[in-house]
Amino acid sequence: MKYFIYSLFLLMSFNSDAEQTVAPDFSGVYNCVGDDTHEGKYTGVVTMALKPSHSKGNYASYDFKLEVPGYGTYLGHAAANGYHVAMHFALQDQSTKDYGTGIAEMKKNASGQWGFHKFYFEPEFKGGNTGVEDCTIQ
Repeated sequence: MKYFIYSLFLLMSFNSDAEQTVAPDFSGVYNCVGDDTHEGKYTGVVTMALKPSHSKGNYASYDFKLEVPGYGTYLGHAAANGYHVAMHFALQDQSTKDYGTGIAEMKKNASGQWGFHKFYFEPEFKGGNTGVEDCTIQ
């Protein structure tokens, strides 16, 4: 019985520690350079804003916006689990079917600035499309 109670205590301690972990806040404006399979190289600006009421512990929710000169504004959202962030985005002109989902890993550079490398997939844009972006917070 003593081992059962000790084991139960350990499990409860482990669960409470996991719940107390708080993901870093990646909110900010990021300068990006990308390479799109169909469109080629481009630049853009990503804005991420934390939604605290939809974030808890190691999980965080964000409003997401990507502005690409010559193409337009892509609105969406992002969901983070620690340093891994999934991003959904869609061009405001929906007739182009230019929308997709990306996955990124957040890291700090040598200057201590947040940045990320993102791979994205667009299932319907020009028959399907992929690309990458590298972004650094301003």
